[in-house]
Amino acid sequence: MRTLTAVGHRGDPYRVRENTLPSIRSAFARGADAVEIDVRLTRDGVPVLLHDESLQRLWGYDVRLDEVTVAQLKELTQGWVPTLRDALMAAGTGQLMLDLPGATPEAVRTVVGLVRECGAGERTSYCAGPNTMLAVRAADPAAAIALTWTTLSPPRRVLIDAVAPRWLNYRFGLASRELVHALHRDGLLVSAWTADTKRTMKTLMAAGVDSITTNRLDALATVRAEFGR
Repeated sequence: MRTLTAVGHRGDPYRVRENTLPSIRSAFARGADAVEIDVRLTRDGVPVLLHDESLQRLWGYDVRLDEVTVAQLKELTQGWVPTLRDALMAAGTGQLMLDLPGATPEAVRTVVGLVRECGAGERTSYCAGPNTMLAVRAADPAAAIALTWTTLSPPRRVLIDAVAPRWLNYRFGLASRELVHALHRDGLLVSAWTADTKRTMKTLMAAGVDSITTNRLDALATVRAEFGR
């Protein structure tokens, strides 16, 4: 039987604010095998943890991240938005999956370079759409990649060959037993996001997925125990 990787979505966001160091630590403490975090660059090119383009939703400031320096960001958020370097250190030996929303090729090179500088390549993977993952592959031929795919139409073979992903990363509603088995036959692992109900988790596990990203690590731990995975 395949094992199942439990991935904390942006840390442990139902308990601690997403994409913060306490949230990452909480996720690992509560059984996550890996933590997915979102990485963007500040105006002065420092990779930090933030999902949105602006600080409005989480921090109440109607300002774009790429309009502020890392020093200004720390002042606005009282230091709560960590740098990627801080997150890599805080994770210890834990696995991090870096989602790179809206990343340019230059931003990708900056992020991959920092991961390499921190000696964290073996405990770091990357996820996003095709263009971003092609940039990651160009920056790091050995990178572990989860290619995010949002339709049932399979990626073209030429794309799979170019990106060389370890996983295909699907929204949970798309990951059927037939799809998962077909991808396994092609030598690919399947990850699914973001499943937050036990019913959805059970459906995904019955389908044979290899990884589930969730906001509810407690629920996933219960279901995983039931399935023995």
